[in-house]
Amino acid sequence: MNAEEFLDELDRKVGERLAHIGASAGAAQPRSGIGIPELLATALKKELEATEEAALWLTTETDVEVKLALARQCGDEARHYRLIAERLRALGVDPAALPARFGAPTPMYAYLKGLGSTVERVAAGQFTREALAKVHNQAFIEYCEAQGDAETARLYRDVIQPDEGHHHEMGRRLLARLAVTDEAQALARAAALRTLEIAEELQEIARIKMGICRAPGC
Repeated sequence: MNAEEFLDELDRKVGERLAHIGASAGAAQPRSGIGIPELLATALKKELEATEEAALWLTTETDVEVKLALARQCGDEARHYRLIAERLRALGVDPAALPARFGAPTPMYAYLKGLGSTVERVAAGQFTREALAKVHNQAFIEYCEAQGDAETARLYRDVIQPDEGHHHEMGRRLLARLAVTDEAQALARAAALRTLEIAEELQEIARIKMGICRAPGC
């Protein structure tokens, strides 16, 4: 199939999985004792990992357009980290006192870091994970609004979400150029779907083991 036909197929497959993930994310409530500050704190590690992933890929990428897209993403994710940290301080939480920012890499980070080809990285990182972030962020925005925290909802709705949407659209434009062979399309499809599988696994683990639901993405 040509690149546009492939992207239409990928949009459908990813969209179906995202709808399921979004419904699951919005169906539950955080465990007692977990509120907006605790959910925001989980976002710090995600933003750090997203920044580092983009930076790592940037150093080995030879496609200039992809390299510049990664540079933009790296800066955006780092800015998100700073904005979330500022919001936590406004809510009375010291971001420097949150050890969860560091420690062992998440399974998502390990998977994305190990991707070797440009088309896999774009499909998994920019096209899929950034679309996934928008779904998680929307569930978090709705939770913040229900809790009466208009400022945190505004941060995600007006600042972070547009960036994530831009990253996703960059990924789609890049895939239109990169996913032009059967081999490239197979690699992109597999990377996108594996990213969503990992996301679903992590979402369920967080809900069952830690009572974390409605957490934002990156």
